[in-house]
Amino acid sequence: MTYAILHSRALITLGGPDWRSFLQGLITQDVDTLAAGEIRFGALLTPQGRLLYDLFVLGGDDGCKLDVEAAHRDALIQRLTIYRLRAKVEIAADAAAVAVLFPGPLEPTSGWSVDPRLPALGLRGYGQAAPSDAQAGDEPAYDAHRLALGVPGPADWGSEKAYPIEADFDLLGGIDFKKGCFVGQETTSRMKRRGQIKTRMAPIAFDGPALPAGAEVLAGDLRAGEVLSGGAGRAIALLRLDRMTTAPLTVDGRAVRVDAPAWLES
Repeated sequence: MTYAILHSRALITLGGPDWRSFLQGLITQDVDTLAAGEIRFGALLTPQGRLLYDLFVLGGDDGCKLDVEAAHRDALIQRLTIYRLRAKVEIAADAAAVAVLFPGPLEPTSGWSVDPRLPALGLRGYGQAAPSDAQAGDEPAYDAHRLALGVPGPADWGSEKAYPIEADFDLLGGIDFKKGCFVGQETTSRMKRRGQIKTRMAPIAFDGPALPAGAEVLAGDLRAGEVLSGGAGRAIALLRLDRMTTAPLTVDGRAVRVDAPAWLES
């Protein structure tokens, strides 16, 4: 078991009597049924349905914490403040660190919750010190673990570029299609209902050094997608579903192959 601080993540605390109804109408995840100590994965979308900010919601007794990208925390606080209007909601930055224990699956303990995307990702904790039996790790090691499981991250979807279904949020528990309205719901629900899913993020494997981000993936002579992020031997790519298996895939003349995990094929 390895312990690491995720310096790329930061926290926002929401409180006040209206925090639950306020958040329920904004994000892709249901918070009406969120229990104290429970963590759920979701996102705030643009009105057009593109991914704006990913987030984890940790339920508390009198509010919740949002686990978000550190680089976007101030912008998200500003956007939430705009949406607040007359709702009785308190929004503030939280200085506690975001930590992980991996690889999973691991049994949750006090202060640690199973990653809602995949148990194999491990546990997430907030302001938690390393357990005595954990070895020290770092964020690059955790990212390598995430990549090995084929799970895309913020470096893959960016901001206002991808739709959440393209980024596999529907397969990783990041969208509750039964919860009711949220920002960007119309586009998201229509894509799911009508089967208008033409591209998805998927892991690709290859021999040798990392592929350049933005490089074109070819299926034979036809464009099949592009490389997003990764390292030596493995990357995440946005691929056309109709060309993933029709012909051998290459990137800059190098052979690559889709290495789809079981959760992606479900």
